[in-house]
Amino acid sequence: MKRIFAGFASVLALTAAAPILAKDLAVAPGPGAQERLQEALILAQPGDVVMLGEGRFDLTDGLSLDVAGVTVKGAGPDKSVLSFKGQLAAGEGLLVTSDNVVLRDFAVEDSRGDAIKSKGADNIVYHNIRVEWTGGPKETNGAYGIYPVESENVLIDSVLVIGASDAGIYVGQSRNIIVRDSIARFNVAGIEIENSFNADVHDNVATKNTGGILVFDLPNLPQQGGHNVRVFDNVVVENDTPNFAPKGNIVASVPAGTGVMVMANRDIEIFDNVFDGNGSSNIMIIGYRQKFDDAKYQPMVRNVRISDNAHGKTGFAPQFAGGEMLAAAFGGNVPPIIWDGVGGAEARVYSSDDVPVLNLGMTKSDQPIETAQPALAKLAGDAAPTLPKIVMPDAMEAAIR
Repeated sequence: MKRIFAGFASVLALTAAAPILAKDLAVAPGPGAQERLQEALILAQPGDVVMLGEGRFDLTDGLSLDVAGVTVKGAGPDKSVLSFKGQLAAGEGLLVTSDNVVLRDFAVEDSRGDAIKSKGADNIVYHNIRVEWTGGPKETNGAYGIYPVESENVLIDSVLVIGASDAGIYVGQSRNIIVRDSIARFNVAGIEIENSFNADVHDNVATKNTGGILVFDLPNLPQQGGHNVRVFDNVVVENDTPNFAPKGNIVASVPAGTGVMVMANRDIEIFDNVFDGNGSSNIMIIGYRQKFDDAKYQPMVRNVRISDNAHGKTGFAPQFAGGEMLAAAFGGNVPPIIWDGVGGAEARVYSSDDVPVLNLGMTKSDQPIETAQPALAKLAGDAAPTLPKIVMPDAMEAAIR
């Protein structure tokens, strides 16, 4: 009797953990697709899969998902396309506000606002997704392509984003993040990690953006003190698109030709990347330069380790104030690594890369560039990676196998 009861209890535990009535909700393109797809997203239950059929979904309004444990799956990023070219109101293409969601195998095109945004959605997976503004780089394009914010456990894997007027792949105010095996091109910022803790950005290609990979921390946001970010094994090349961000956006100040930029963050590692063809500089380490009124905000960079990167041609067309003069002073090219110098030795900015480093000799992050005292420097110190590897829950990794 005890064995029978124990077996029955095990079955109950398994059925409680996984819905026994999980189902596929198939939605095909064609007339009424807007209403049919939104209805499926509303009626879905935990464990269900909303299946996007092959073809183009011509949508006139944004979509939303607020049910936990749902997968939205297409037939492939070139086969199932959510087109928002006819979108009547600004806003997201798809907004997700629930946990344990998997988004995979489809495309989002020409949303008036952000393409796919998830807010407060823990354990979210973006896999094999294409986001594109098909008219090329324009100020009127949506700001963000892939846009998770205020989340814990974010996995972005094998996505392609083209044409975002702010950041192609953006993760903000989140914890435990992986961005890998993805491509960002013709965005203002290719990949951006902002005000976030514990992120691995690796095995990506960032090319033809204004700036390839940005690691920022900004004032006046609920989560501050961005830290523990590793940028490694990426290809960051030919980021030469003129900055097309709307005026007033923080990324509007990113110089065209930037490879990796770290701003006002701490505990950062940049290693084993390939840099080439970035006209301003391969790596910029700077403090926050704009005025702010947040007493808790720390504007300077601290604890940065740079090592084992491959540096190709760079610094040949600097697009920042004083860049031409600096290039002329250093033989026609700005050095591959630039540090503003704020904090001096206490900032603990180290590089073991065998390339010149330019220290701008600043004492304050907002100091006018005209008052800088640039000089070549050696940033000797312990540049070996020390931060831990980011690991996702097994269920998230299993969702993309």
